Amino acid sequence: MKARLNLATKPLQAQRKFLAGSTILGIAAAAVFAGLGWHVYQAREANAEMRAKYESIEKQVAELDAQRATLERFFNLPENHNLSDRAAFINGLIDARSFNWTRMFMDLEKIVPGGARVVSVEPKQEKGVIQLKFTIGATSDEAELKFIRALEESGSFTHVNLLTVHNSANNSNTDPIVFELTAEYART
Repeated sequence: MKARLNLATKPLQAQRKFLAGSTILGIAAAAVFAGLGWHVYQAREANAEMRAKYESIEKQVAELDAQRATLERFFNLPENHNLSDRAAFINGLIDARSFNWTRMFMDLEKIVPGGARVVSVEPKQEKGVIQLKFTIGATSDEAELKFIRALEESGSFTHVNLLTVHNSANNSNTDPIVFELTAEYART
């Protein structure tokens, strides 16, 4: 006959609850670890794609810089530099001659109110913008204001600036009011 005898100071306890809890906790930790690992993997893949795009763009920029340097060396040669100045001068002449006077006067005709007339127009081209200096004769202050408002509200003339206004006491053949203004003409 065998007798079971426990000589330990504390009786043996079942660890089943601890093992079940730690197994569940271990499985949850493994799932979180797998999820974080998958996230890191995706982030590295996206980063690798971005690095490849960045390197491709850097390569294109380097090629374009090399082309620009080559072109700058070519255009800085003395014979080509003179050609560039001449081309700019000729392009300026072409731009000045391509000003469409007919179109400008048609636009002006649409907006000139009764009691006002255009005495003179002086065009000047600066950096591709046509500056016009007008001398206008008007029969009254009302006609003067109507002309300025019409010029400002038109789509063809911008940056209207009144320069001077002269009231003449002599009402013979000249206009009682003569004023000068500048405006920019936009070719459309």
